[in-house]
Amino acid sequence: MPTARNKAARVPLVVVVALALVHCINALLAVRSACAQSAPPAPAASSASRTVAGDVALPLHVSEMRDMILQAVRTGRLEDLQAAIDLSELPPEFGAANGVDPIAHLRSASGDGMGREILAVLGNLLLSTPAHLPIGRDVENNTVYVWPAVSEANLDKLTPAQEVDLYRLMPVAEAKTIVTGKKWTWWRLAIGADGTWLTFMKHNEPAKGP
Repeated sequence: MPTARNKAARVPLVVVVALALVHCINALLAVRSACAQSAPPAPAASSASRTVAGDVALPLHVSEMRDMILQAVRTGRLEDLQAAIDLSELPPEFGAANGVDPIAHLRSASGDGMGREILAVLGNLLLSTPAHLPIGRDVENNTVYVWPAVSEANLDKLTPAQEVDLYRLMPVAEAKTIVTGKKWTWWRLAIGADGTWLTFMKHNEPAKGP
C-alpha cells in the first residue's frame, strides 16, 4: 500500500513529463513557423493572358472581347452583341453600308432571318485557333488576332489538319471553292491587341459604301 511519502514522490515526475510535452509542442510550432516563412510564396495566376483553343495565348483585352462575343453567342440573341460593339471607339467593320445599324445588317445576312446563323458562325470562329499578325496601327502593340488561322494559310497547300479545320467552319462545297480558288471567301473576324473588335465579314464581296 503506497504511503504518503510515495505519493509525494510522484508529483515532481508528473510535472516533469508535462513540462517536457509543452517544450516539445513549442519546438514543433517554432519549426513549422520557420518553414512557412522560408517557403517561397505560391505563384499568382497571371492575368496578362489566357489560353484558348490551339494553345494560343491571348492578351487579356483580346481574351475579354472574345469572351464577351461568346457570351452573346450563348444567349442566342443577336442584339446581345451590342455590348461588345459599343466597347470599341469605332464600330467593327461588318460590310454594311454607312448608316446601317450593325445588328440589323447582321440579321439580314443571317440565313435564318433571326441572326442565329450569324451567332453560330461567330461561335465556331472564336472556338478555333487564331492567327496573330503584325498589321495593327499601333507601332508598339500592333498585333491583330484573326480568326480562323486557316484563313491566313496557303489555301492550295493545306495540311490534312487544316482541311479538317476548314470543314468544321463551313459546308464542303464552300471549302472546295476556297481551296480551288486559292482565295478566302468565308467569314473572318479580327480583334486588335488592345481588345478592339475590328472586323467581322464574309469576304466574298467588298465592303459596301454609302
